Amino acid sequence: MASEAFARWTARTEATLERLLPDPGSEPSRLHAAMRHATLGGGKRMRPLLVYAAGVALGTDESLLDAPAAAVELVHAYSLVHDDLPAMDDDDLRRGQPTVHVAFDEATAILAGDALQTLAFAALAASDAPAQLRIDWVGTLAGASGVAGMCGGQALDIDATGRTQELQQLQHMHALKTGALIRAAVRMGALGGGADAGTLARLDVFASALGLAFQVRDDLLDIEASSAQLGKTAGKDVAQAKSTYPALLGMEGARAKLEELATAMRDVLAPLGERGAALVALGELAVKRSH
Repeated sequence: MASEAFARWTARTEATLERLLPDPGSEPSRLHAAMRHATLGGGKRMRPLLVYAAGVALGTDESLLDAPAAAVELVHAYSLVHDDLPAMDDDDLRRGQPTVHVAFDEATAILAGDALQTLAFAALAASDAPAQLRIDWVGTLAGASGVAGMCGGQALDIDATGRTQELQQLQHMHALKTGALIRAAVRMGALGGGADAGTLARLDVFASALGLAFQVRDDLLDIEASSAQLGKTAGKDVAQAKSTYPALLGMEGARAKLEELATAMRDVLAPLGERGAALVALGELAVKRSH
């Protein structure tokens, strides 16, 4: 069952992160503690799960996927630390606990984000995978993290705050800010499984639909859920006058978009048959999640 695989893969991710993160008892202890605060003890681990699900669907041994699964989560954690900073979204709650700049201080939060990002690439470089695969993983994660991916999307988000975006602009922004790292997670797992160009293209389509579904659902939850349910501050999109899918499509239109994306994900994964069951389940979780 997918739930059993998810529990096993989550445990592998936690163990790898625990091993990679520096000891808070050693200097600089404050920075080390902040890195662990940002990464451990919370989060859905969606991106590591996607790495394992894609790789295992193509026959990869789970142990080969430990490094890329942890690496993509480290980049995600770094992005959240910086996203929460006063200069960005200025939030004080993340995963049900104080954000890093609140729990520590702003300078430490900046350094913790920087250190988590570089640790991700160090983990890939030091893995036991073949050299070419490590290069491919590094290139995939770097491309998704930079100006053509997550950072570029965040810049577009900052520029768009307080003004109305057209739907195409909103989708492009989130394809970079949220979708790029999700596509990278799926692709890194698939690369570990030796996927050919056709399979990679099919999984890219799935991951793009998943990234968009994740954001549409996130926008709905920002309106429908409480801060306690979300583990972060609810209602910030409206407060900051951000364009969202419910704002542009209406609540029912946004829900209809989710159903459209769910169908697209199932259809594109159909050729994988039972091997793609875990990926299908992750797509359904993104569409139906309550927090």
